[in-house]
Parts: sequence; C-alpha cells; structure tokens
Amino acid sequence: MTKRPGILLAAGAAVAGLVTAAPAPATADTGARATTRLKWTDCGTESYPRLQCSSVSTPLDHDDPSGRRITLALSRIPHTAKTFQGPLLVNPGGPGGSGLSMAGFVASSLPKSLAAQYDVIGFDPRGVGRSRPALDCVPKYFDPVRPVSTPDAPGVERANRNRARAFAEACGRKYPDLLPYMDTVSAAEDLDVIRGALGSRQLNYFGYSYGTYLGAVYGKLHPERVRRMVLDSNVDPDGVWYDDNIGQNHAFDARHKAFAAWVAKHDATYRLGTDPAEVERAWYAMRDAVRARPAGGKVGASELEDTFLPGGYYNGYWPRLADAFARYVHDHDQEALVKAYERFGALDTEGDNGYSVYSAVQCRDARWPRPWNTWRNDSRRVHAKAPFFTWNNTWYNAPCADWPVEPLNPVRVSNRALPPVLLFQATDDAATPYEGGVTLHRRLHGSGLVVEQGGGNHGITLSGNDCLDEHLVAYLAEGTVPRGGGSRADADAVCAASPEPRPLTGEAAAKSARRTGSGSRGATLHGLLGPRG
Repeated sequence: MTKRPGILLAAGAAVAGLVTAAPAPATADTGARATTRLKWTDCGTESYPRLQCSSVSTPLDHDDPSGRRITLALSRIPHTAKTFQGPLLVNPGGPGGSGLSMAGFVASSLPKSLAAQYDVIGFDPRGVGRSRPALDCVPKYFDPVRPVSTPDAPGVERANRNRARAFAEACGRKYPDLLPYMDTVSAAEDLDVIRGALGSRQLNYFGYSYGTYLGAVYGKLHPERVRRMVLDSNVDPDGVWYDDNIGQNHAFDARHKAFAAWVAKHDATYRLGTDPAEVERAWYAMRDAVRARPAGGKVGASELEDTFLPGGYYNGYWPRLADAFARYVHDHDQEALVKAYERFGALDTEGDNGYSVYSAVQCRDARWPRPWNTWRNDSRRVHAKAPFFTWNNTWYNAPCADWPVEPLNPVRVSNRALPPVLLFQATDDAATPYEGGVTLHRRLHGSGLVVEQGGGNHGITLSGNDCLDEHLVAYLAEGTVPRGGGSRADADAVCAASPEPRPLTGEAAAKSARRTGSGSRGATLHGLLGPRG
C-alpha cells in the first residue's frame, strides 16, 4: 500500500466552505498514558508489517460487570510522531465484520504524517472473528444450491421459511447464554472498555456502514468520551432494522439498473444490447436459466443474486461481473459464473461467523414483525417494483421473525452533547440510502455532511476520491468540518463522484485494475467491509 497521491496534511485550507479549527496541541488531551493494561505482540502481515495484536476482557453483561467475561481481539498500528492525537478506533460495519485488518488499511491509506499521530486500533466486536466466543449458528448455511428466493412456485416460500426458522432455532440452542447480549448497546459499551484499556480519557472513532450506527450509539451513551468521530455511509437510525432493509430493496434495484446501463454503454465489449432494459432482460433470463440448471452445479438463482449483489456496493466489480455475464449468455460458459460466484458470492467460515453475528445483533436490537403475513405482503409489494434483491433480502433477515430472544428498543441517537462529527454519504448508495445520511446529520447537532454527488458506492472515503479524502484529512488533522459550503441545501460540502470503471480490455483493463480492480484501495476497502455492509 502506498500513500494516496495529492492528499496533503493541510488540505483543509484549500477546500472552500471549511471552517478552520484551532491547531491541535502537540499531544492531544485524551488522557492517554505511555503504558496501558494491554500487552501488544507483533502480528504483522505482508500488507501491514507494523501491525500489533492484543486482547481485552469485557463483561458479557455490562449491567453485571463482576459476572462472566468474554474476550475481544484487538489490533494496532502505533503512532510514531511526537504529536499524539490519541487512539483512533476503526470499524468496517456489518454487524459481523472483522476489524483487525482495518487498522492496517486505515493507517496505510491516510497520509503518513497524519497516520503517525494516531494509534490506529482495529477490533473484532463481540462474537466476531478472533474474539471469543465466536458465533457460528449453522456452519455452511449458505452452501449451494439453496432454494430459489422468489416464491413463484409451490413450496418455495415454505422451503425458505423453514430454513430461516431452523437457523433461528439453532442459534437459540447453541448460544442461549450469549444471544441476550448480542446487541449494539453492548458492543458500544465494549468500545468504552477498549478505551479504558488503552488508558485514554477520550477516543477518536471512524466507522463505515453499520459502524456508523455503532458510533452514534456510543456517542449517545458516552458523549464526553468522544474526541472526534467520522461516519461513512450512514445507517438511518429511524429505520433499524426492518424499515431500513425495505429501503435497501429499492436502492439495490436502482443500482442493478445502473449496472445494466453501464453494460449497455459498453455494448461494443459485452454485446448484450445498447438498451439498459434489454440488458436487464438478459440478466433475468440468465437467472431463469441457472434456476432450471445451476451453472457448474453450484450457481443457482439465489447464488447468482449473491454474486451480483456486491456490484451494488462497489462499481469496481462491474467489469468482472459483466464479463462473466456476457460469457454465460454468449458461450454458455458456466465456469465463468462459478468463478464469479466463488470470488464475490460464496461464504467461507468467516462469512458464516459474520452472518451469525449479523442476525444476532439485528434481531436483538429492535422489534421485527412476528406475523409472517407482514413479511410476505411487504415483500410482494416491494418486489413488484424492485425484483432484483427483495426476496433474497427477505430470506437473509427472515430468522428475525422467529428469533428466540426478545428484542430491545432502538437507541434514539439524537445528540447535542457531542463535538462536531463528520459524515460522508453517496447520493446513490444502496446499502445505506442517502436519506439515512441526511437524517443522522440532523440528529447529530453540529455535525458536518460531505456528499458524493452521483456516487453509488458504499464506503467512499479512502477509496480514490481525493475531494472526499481532503475533508477526512482536514478533520482528523485539526478537527475541521465544512459548514454550508456545498451546492446542496442538505449538505455542507459536495464532491463529484469518482469516474466509472472501464471494461477489462487492453490498456483500459490495466488502468481500470489499478483504479478500481483487485489491487486498488477501493477494492481492498470493500473486501474489508462487513456482511452486507
């Protein structure tokens, strides 16, 4: 990893509409001590050779601090500069995403002189990854070939419903002592345990996707312990979690249409039609074909949806997805679909763990409908307008209809006690639609909202957009937030969207791979973000 070119530590001075904050002291007043309760050991990787690892014990039940304890896995890239701004905790979202590699990614993606001022701290939230215990309710739950998602034939709805109910029951049998404490409030209290173990009176926080909600909840519980907070691709706090998922269904359908339009634009490469509607028809015909005969015995209709869903998170995947799409349509190349599925859609043991935690947290956090008719009627209504993702998403979340633990009430995150928070949001984000960023901006008094106009990716900072990163750097360096300098009434600053990818042919392929492909920073980030954001 190399430092992104063109991003300067003093970038805030060059950005219109910014309010200059007071210079940071030589050492930020976070209360951080030279020694802490944690013992760090080297655990460097080829990508992040300076990475260190540790762990911390935290109460399973924060209302019973002397009771059973669990362990959280931590990672760190330590500061090296004389100016020390304290710990920067980073979270990739999910819920269920492992954050251990995020410390290395963030530290290597920020300008070196700025990253050197922070202890960048990654962590696996409770139940995740190397934290113990780690959840895995039903190993290989997503192994192919699963029932088709759209219940348009006898028995399909019953099969999916039974699978989801069996998953919920298995979680209840396997983890009856853990599930009552798998929730965002408990995870937020864990952040405070980490802060205390680091020996710091305050923390800095940087969260993507679900990590924005985790950060907002922490800020509600402990506003005086927040020094700076960056929230990228924001969960709508008013919709957790049933209504937010319905919003996703519409937004992912729109992103799938954007993918079809991009394929049509590059018809000279893919030969699937110059009309986006024609491309969409070809995609749904492909789904019908693999439903009848799964490609390579692995990729049925549900697996195909899983494979193309990541394109709704990150358009850097579009060229490879379009290539597999075209190969199947023109040459009936089943291996192309299988390879795409294995790269983008298939889940391994880490994915099984992530889904178990995702379900445990979202089902516990808030009330979901219990009558199945509510789910059925809502899904039918939304599917009529947004057929790409609706039923797939319904079954992904359906264990919550039978979850064995009573739900909590969502946290009201409205906050006037926090220091200025910096929010980033793309207008066409599918996983966390734009309205959620505007809502959270209103809820967090004094926050600044930076919008990527026309951007459709989920997770937009440290992904190649220099304008966005200039705002991020100015904030982490000096606490500078934009104030009403944007071209949108609901934003404080607006950045143009990053360029779309190019098809993977010739020199364009090399340039696209460097900018958006497997070796790019954007692809690296999106590989780290948690299950379904």
